[in-house]
Amino acid sequence: MNVIKVLSEAVSAAFEQCGYDGALGTVTVSDRLDLCQFQCNGAFGGAKLYKKAPLVIAGEVAAVLAANTMLKSAESVAPGFINMTLTDECLLVAVSEVAGDPNLGVPRCANPTTVVIDYGGPNVAKPLHIGHLRSAIIGEALKRIARASGVTVISDVHLGDWGLQMGLVIAELEVRYPQWRCFSPDFDTAVDKVEPLDAATLNEVYPFASQKSKEDEAFKARAREITSELQCGKPGYTALWKEMMRVSVGDMKGLYDQLNVDFDYWYGESDAEKYVPELVETLTNKGLLHESDGAMVVDVEEETDKATIPPVIIKKSDNSNMYATTDLATILQRGRDFAPNEIWYVVDKRQGLHFTQVFRCAEKAGLNNGAELLHLGFGTMNGSDGKPYKTRDGGVMRLSDLLDTVVESARQKIDASDYASAEEKDVIAQKTAIAAIKFGDLINHRTKDYIFDIDKFLSFEGKTGCYLLYTISRINSILKKANIADRDGDISLGSIYSDTERELYLAIALSSEAFRFALSEKAPNYICENAYKIAALFSAFYGKSQITGEQDVSKRSAWLNLCILVRRMLIQHLDVLGIESVESM
Repeated sequence: MNVIKVLSEAVSAAFEQCGYDGALGTVTVSDRLDLCQFQCNGAFGGAKLYKKAPLVIAGEVAAVLAANTMLKSAESVAPGFINMTLTDECLLVAVSEVAGDPNLGVPRCANPTTVVIDYGGPNVAKPLHIGHLRSAIIGEALKRIARASGVTVISDVHLGDWGLQMGLVIAELEVRYPQWRCFSPDFDTAVDKVEPLDAATLNEVYPFASQKSKEDEAFKARAREITSELQCGKPGYTALWKEMMRVSVGDMKGLYDQLNVDFDYWYGESDAEKYVPELVETLTNKGLLHESDGAMVVDVEEETDKATIPPVIIKKSDNSNMYATTDLATILQRGRDFAPNEIWYVVDKRQGLHFTQVFRCAEKAGLNNGAELLHLGFGTMNGSDGKPYKTRDGGVMRLSDLLDTVVESARQKIDASDYASAEEKDVIAQKTAIAAIKFGDLINHRTKDYIFDIDKFLSFEGKTGCYLLYTISRINSILKKANIADRDGDISLGSIYSDTERELYLAIALSSEAFRFALSEKAPNYICENAYKIAALFSAFYGKSQITGEQDVSKRSAWLNLCILVRRMLIQHLDVLGIESVESM
């Protein structure tokens, strides 16, 4: 039962019965549960339409609602609110439907769509750093939320594997190892092999080559030349590039696995290369492509723009591709492969201009074939100084170093526990660290900047992933003490015995709204807030109830079943956030 929907329909019908527009009957959850559970403010809008005092309209509608068997109470309150509270019987029916639903009440889309979600976006041959964290965390959560809602989601990491960084690494390797066969003009792919590489080598070579290119113009020019030759298919460079891909992608997968992040496809810019000729032909045939200072560009500025929107560069003067080129070719590729209704790009909001240019070009040329293109921008992860998070020496921290630091901090907290062996503590510390990082990020709306605070995120109090893991662990302990297990199957809920339970039941019944908002706004923070709310209400209930020691058999059974349901709800919420629960802490 969608409580909000059913209640809004009932209130709308009551407005109509009183001679008013049914659209005035929208119901919202009350922020004063001590007064009522739900509220309708439609009488204020009705006052303007029908020239009546809001309190008069509210009184008429409340009088009709008084006969509704769903409601324990419906009353008009000055200056014109309609306050409503469900009967316990109605609330139990709503929660029982959630408990009996394999999807635990997550609303399914009426018209399921196909979505391609582009997130992660790491560059090959570079180590992952903390700048890659938010895209991975937010993208993974959005993918899971959409899938839970019945959307067909195809996830693609979209590697940066075809740009200047590849040329920089190859150029530096050429300087260091000129004797390698891959640098010989007569390299034969049928006979010659490339030298094996490892992640440590690539992680050292790229920053060295990048810095070198800023100081040595000749080296930078050589790297650009190599990039162009690679994109044109030079055999030796292509073979070395494939080895770089093998090593770099393998290294990335290990870190993404640690974050509980996975992708359906590991496509990159290079996979879109074969669509570039078609892209250029389409833009040419539509009269959109023209020359500007030696480059080939498409104008995308519109008369209504308040700021300058530069043209999209499709081909540079040396005929090499730009990021926009491969992004546009990738839209063509995704249309052919997946025919999506929407494509979501989970990328730093500072890339907004780039996506404005690309989306406009795609739409003008019809490259998207009707698919809606959405840039789901996110804010920055900052240090205590409010600036983008850095290492102590001011550098960009590697993601592996960040994860190691948080895992070590989590282990120090877990070491005090007497409920797990040393081996179990390693696993618990790993899961706790990931929960801390992910929840600490996702509790913020994705568009907002936030402060990365390890101590705060690892706290077992407040809105943290650790608090949620601890709550699940506490429930596990209760069920173990009661000698019962949470097995798949129906849950038989009993009566409601206190206001604390009533609030908890109401939160469970309304969880569908959190998922609805999270999907419509592409914002996982709604799931975080709802999970915390359920956990906090359970803690309040637990603090006032002797669950395992209760002598009344019916009450004890109802409470234990409520524990099972809360456990399932919290695990489900964490799962769509990409967070694993723990058995004990």
